[in-house]
Amino acid sequence: MSAPRVPFNDVHLHDDAAAVDAAIRRVVDRGWFVLGPELEHFEAEFAAACGVMTSVGVGTGTDAIALALRALGIGPGDEVITAPLSAAYTALAVMMAGARPVFADIDDERLTIDPRAVEAAITPRTAAILPVHLYGQAADMPAIVTIAARHGLAVVEDCCQAHLATCAGLAVGTFGVAAAYSFYPTKNLGALGDGGAVATGDASLASRLRRLRNGGQRTRYHHDEFGVNSRLDELQAAILRARLAFLPEWTRKRRALAAAYRAALRGAPVRVPAEIDPGHVYHLFVVRSQERARLQDVLRSRGVETLIHYPVPIPRQPAVATEEPAECPVADRACNELVSLPLYPSLPPAAVVEVAAAVLAAGGS
Repeated sequence: MSAPRVPFNDVHLHDDAAAVDAAIRRVVDRGWFVLGPELEHFEAEFAAACGVMTSVGVGTGTDAIALALRALGIGPGDEVITAPLSAAYTALAVMMAGARPVFADIDDERLTIDPRAVEAAITPRTAAILPVHLYGQAADMPAIVTIAARHGLAVVEDCCQAHLATCAGLAVGTFGVAAAYSFYPTKNLGALGDGGAVATGDASLASRLRRLRNGGQRTRYHHDEFGVNSRLDELQAAILRARLAFLPEWTRKRRALAAAYRAALRGAPVRVPAEIDPGHVYHLFVVRSQERARLQDVLRSRGVETLIHYPVPIPRQPAVATEEPAECPVADRACNELVSLPLYPSLPPAAVVEVAAAVLAAGGS
């Protein structure tokens, strides 16, 4: 099978290559690979970029969510309200903490959790709300934090797809008590392997997170509580430090490509989700089609690679069946229609024109 003319993504090094190479060499030459100076520097630099006091590097974005919930004392017997449209790891992280994920349906335009559905899902067992800033677009955080305050609930933000995104002019990750980030290689800020972080303005919470990620150790060989082994290693921290400097420009490019798509797709036989907030950072650019399979076939025939994020809503995943999830018809509908088009900083603007032409051609095929 020949390679697509327009691949869905490109995770190779580009303008950051020299900086990443230097970062890797620095760690190798130092010979310190876990819980060292690179991680300390990255945690401080990433926190500054996010507009929070501190961040704690962990092994994955999934661990970031689970450990944030555990650090807040959320576990067995508790419920965490979250979105049905996301990577399943959002809900699996809640289960890793021992709590039960409760799904509140999404807003049909924003594609993030609907605050009205959140309020309707609250029970005496609800301990937290876990909104997902999906595809780089922020959830309606002013409404969510108002609901959380009214009911005395914690807010932990899933920012795994929303590095540097804003909502109503404020940085995502600053609305709740903690925010989880992923550095999976395809993210807006990606490592060359797995990685994650929890950003927070709460010093005591950060201190507990540092214990939990390291086996619950207060000092070496003294385990005060049940922790895990989930540490962002020195190589990935150094790589992320190098790439963090490029993130604002990469974000600008993503927004420019998204704007070009929106202009080129006017009149196309697809529904382009609205940009609700200009702080959208376009981790993914999605469109909706009631003839998704045919659309993908046409694009494939014209050399355009697409993916689906996500084909199965989380409440319909067998892995969460024991949680007795509620029906989420808006999410069900979206999961049957969404298609992700190529969008990444190194994508040539001409490729956007080519992809849009292919989408338009699908309408007349």
